[in-house]
Amino acid sequence: MRYLPHTESDRRAMLAAIGISDVEQLFADVPVSARQAASFDLPAGQGEMAVERAFTRMAGKNLSAGCAPFFIGAGIYRHHVPAAIDQLLSRGEFLTSYTPYQPEVSQGTLQYLFEFQTQVALLTGMEVANASMYDGATACAEAAVMAARITKRPRVLLSGSLHPQYRETTETFLKYTELEAEALSPDPLGMEDLIGRIDSRTACVVVQNPGFFGGLQDLRPLAEACHADGALLMVMVAEPVSLGLVESPGAMGADIVVVEGQSLGMGMNFGGPGLGLFATRDKYVRQMPGRIVGQTVDQDGRRGFVLTLSTREQHIRREKATSNICTNSGLCALAFTMHLTLLGETGLARLAHLNHALAVRLESKLRAVKGIKVLSQSYFNEFAVTFADDIDATAIVEALAAKGILAGVPAARFFPGWPELRPVLLLAVTETNTEADMDALVSALNEVL
Repeated sequence: MRYLPHTESDRRAMLAAIGISDVEQLFADVPVSARQAASFDLPAGQGEMAVERAFTRMAGKNLSAGCAPFFIGAGIYRHHVPAAIDQLLSRGEFLTSYTPYQPEVSQGTLQYLFEFQTQVALLTGMEVANASMYDGATACAEAAVMAARITKRPRVLLSGSLHPQYRETTETFLKYTELEAEALSPDPLGMEDLIGRIDSRTACVVVQNPGFFGGLQDLRPLAEACHADGALLMVMVAEPVSLGLVESPGAMGADIVVVEGQSLGMGMNFGGPGLGLFATRDKYVRQMPGRIVGQTVDQDGRRGFVLTLSTREQHIRREKATSNICTNSGLCALAFTMHLTLLGETGLARLAHLNHALAVRLESKLRAVKGIKVLSQSYFNEFAVTFADDIDATAIVEALAAKGILAGVPAARFFPGWPELRPVLLLAVTETNTEADMDALVSALNEVL
């Protein structure tokens, strides 16, 4: 009863106030057959130090990213996050800030969101960006719905290069609407024909660049085909560091760009939280979900910031809302802004070049390993390989984990219904990988193959 402050007399008074004599009467409507008959098999309570030791022992069974050569990507990437970011995020004025409904007392929050929007617009090559979304997957789904509102068409065409979790989230969003999603088969070789599938019912084509299997592509022909048929091109970017080197989606003709921002400012954190970046053309701004912070001047002519557009369900009547997701992961957006500000334009480009160069270095080492074929023809910092003789990539990953190496993600983990992808493995390389990490991976592969 240590954490329950009510005394026995308190309980009797509360029971009397609601007209019952015993706590059991609160559960009278629950059938006896549905109640837990026996006590739970839980250990007796222990002191704080004993609990810490127990959890430390359990955590010690994990092979963590910082303790082993690490090549896992597939949508969440390990990058170095400067120590200054966590230190600054912990300041009370950032950590305790909430939705800036009142601009006169929220200038700091509004200013960094305005700066965040500016960064996102520049990164993506678009004209306007919102004050962030929940994460990349839900932002992808919101973008598909936005495209349907703009074009007044029902069909969303999803590329096989799209991350399967983004695809599934989008399909779930559309399931109980009048819209329909057509998802193409997974495409590790980049051979799908998206242009040939565009028709008069197509609201948008959703493609990821770099793709789920790592491949890069020139999106200009696809953008031209979309626009010729009155459809929109929506580009998803899962690795924002790539935008320091790869030509922006906006420059290649995209109409809507969505980015998972986790790589900048945030650790992997066992898969979350993430951060959704959302940008579009100026002419579509009133159909964009989320919120937009604008810059203005006050009555004395001083610069100030306000919520210019607030079309979330939180701010507006449901039937007029462009989004019903009520969070924008504001603290994550701040972390992203801080990291990108610390890097600067030159620093981001150098980081992107380093990521790509290290990936090329690993690819060259793997080409010397018997039984491995590199599938990706062009890539940024992640590429796909396949194993000869239909060897299961999952078995390889498990064998290498036993040797203390986290050797990527088997494609079959995301596509269990596609047996032809069993031998396919995704390998991601970032600035955190060393030459010794790569040599350890290659050596272990030579042993197990």
